[in-house]
Amino acid sequence: MNDVLLSQAKEARTASVSLAKATTEEKNRALCFIAEALIAENEKILAANKLDVDAAREKGTSDAMIDRLTLTEARIADMAEGARQVAALPDPVGDEVESFTRPNGLRIRKVRVPLGVIGMIYEARPNVTVDAAVLALKAGSAVLLRGSGSAINSNTAIVEVMREALKKTAIPESAIALVGGVSHDVVDEMMSLRGYIDLMIPRGGAGLIRRVVDGCRVPVLETGVGNCHIYVDASADGDMAEKILINAKTQRPAVCNAAETLLVHRDRVDLAVKLCDALKSAGVTVHGCPEICKIFPDAIPAVETDFTDEFLSLDMAVKLVDGIDEAIEHIRRYGTGHTEAIITSDSEAARRFTLEVDASSVNVNASTRFTDGFQFGFGAEIGISTQKMHARGPLGLREITSYKFIVEGDGHVRG
Repeated sequence: MNDVLLSQAKEARTASVSLAKATTEEKNRALCFIAEALIAENEKILAANKLDVDAAREKGTSDAMIDRLTLTEARIADMAEGARQVAALPDPVGDEVESFTRPNGLRIRKVRVPLGVIGMIYEARPNVTVDAAVLALKAGSAVLLRGSGSAINSNTAIVEVMREALKKTAIPESAIALVGGVSHDVVDEMMSLRGYIDLMIPRGGAGLIRRVVDGCRVPVLETGVGNCHIYVDASADGDMAEKILINAKTQRPAVCNAAETLLVHRDRVDLAVKLCDALKSAGVTVHGCPEICKIFPDAIPAVETDFTDEFLSLDMAVKLVDGIDEAIEHIRRYGTGHTEAIITSDSEAARRFTLEVDASSVNVNASTRFTDGFQFGFGAEIGISTQKMHARGPLGLREITSYKFIVEGDGHVRG
């Protein structure tokens, strides 16, 4: 076992005990200090990030991954604002979920409690370092962060800034720790820390998530990839469909809630052409089914992987379908349970879509890009869960707590 990792885990476990007892005011003060420090140390973080971005470019890293890796003043400001918003949110710890009294007079309360120590294994995006740390802190848990080697300089600088900020507060700096090094062996060791880490959350590509799910000895909350679809129904308003499509595909194509496949009702061939033209004008390469290739010559023929995989780039698969039944069946076959959207003015079609499509978020006449903790009002998110236990969708504060039952009696004994 890596001695440094084991020491960090032990310190995080100790810090989690202090965090569990921290008041809301103490946690909020720490989050505000972190936000201020991120802004104050902007230049330090950007300088470190430049080292990572330059190294990634030298390795020929794709534009999509470079975008995920890159920090700017605006993105750091967003990270700081996320910390402030988390501070402004209600504290979930101690929240009474429900209470009831049994016929025998026994009083039972279900109360939210911290998880303890959360382990995060994630790729590329250094903003996740802040999101995970501030959410875990507010939820009363310590966090061990393991980012990818491609962001090692950025993550190191960010964690140093956050830990320095905690020195001014009642929260121990060991509540936030970065698991260093670039060797993959440390990931395997981290995944074996049962007894130190209470929950592991992987966030990244399909390979990383599968590795953690298959190899972890610690309970895992699986965040999934986002092979997201937009289905344009026969009754769809064309202008609305175009507006939503372009936003969902191009606003930030390298993220998990960007749309990857467009399904269009066969009765709206005219609209399919219009949407393909709009995609082309926005710089998107259309990967079309045979019918799309016939009506839109600029499309390239789609292959099976165009429907199974995330592009995470300015590419989109486009297919004509007979109607909502075929659209739902396509999504069942290729969807990843992340976010699916329908564009329609038919309330029955909307009802069927939301009822029959199995995903963490099902959107009606709204962009897939809204599946996001910040957009949902959670302040930030630690990831987006595509599983059904123990939480689903954007993982905000309440989703990264557990609960316990407090049972109160008056000398009750069981007969």
